[in-house]
Amino acid sequence: MASDELAVTLDPKGPVRATPLGVIKAIWNELSGGIGPWGAFRPVFSTMLAMIPFLYLGQHFNRQHKKGAWWFILQLPLILTIVLWPLIYIWSIIDSWWVSNGIVSRGSAR
Repeated sequence: MASDELAVTLDPKGPVRATPLGVIKAIWNELSGGIGPWGAFRPVFSTMLAMIPFLYLGQHFNRQHKKGAWWFILQLPLILTIVLWPLIYIWSIIDSWWVSNGIVSRGSAR
């Protein structure tokens, strides 16, 4: 056989028949990135919790209790201003999303 030729071998059993459950499983793995349903939904859930004003539950959900407590204390003087409180509120939502995605990516890397 020459060095520029390729050899193709076929499986004698033939192709495996796809089942509906196998198709659904393949679609789910593609949608969730192979990290399962909780890993795919965790950042969304964390963001939904972070959208509850005044409590910073997204940070507590991500087990960053100290950060959530400090932001709660920090908001008390900021509530008196109309400009600064929405900034920390929006930043807490963004931070919750980033941290939760980091937790998922570290968990899927193991």
